[in-house]
Amino acid sequence: MTASGPPFRLLPRVDDSNRFYWTSGADGHLRFQRCGDCRHYVHPPAPRCPYCLADALAPEAVSGRGVVHSYTVNMQQWFPDAEPYIIGLVTIAEQDDVRLTTNIIDTEADDMAIGMEVEVDFVEAEDVWLPVFRPVAGAAVTNAAAS
Repeated sequence: MTASGPPFRLLPRVDDSNRFYWTSGADGHLRFQRCGDCRHYVHPPAPRCPYCLADALAPEAVSGRGVVHSYTVNMQQWFPDAEPYIIGLVTIAEQDDVRLTTNIIDTEADDMAIGMEVEVDFVEAEDVWLPVFRPVAGAAVTNAAAS
């Protein structure tokens, strides 16, 4: 038996507090909440800033660049011919403590490295745009994520 078609994905529950995040990919921009008082990014979405407790949070676009902090290569044991897929923990460029668990695409498992520079892309599924990341062409591996 072989797997065929697009990968099966569980979709997030979208509500008023996180809709901006799950629909941001429609225009190609990754967005996080940002505190208007202390300017920290907040993820996952929250009603108050965990740094200064202000409620002045609003969605703001980020560069979409990041660094692989950690990763794992997964295989489907029930589909032995299926391609392995890579799940990465990506630190966004704007703030080291904002990290996404996401798929790393357009690279082979053997080419993965902690510290790899990546950029966002989106996979549209029904009414959400799931952020995934791919290696930045020609970028070097940094040591920032390894520390």
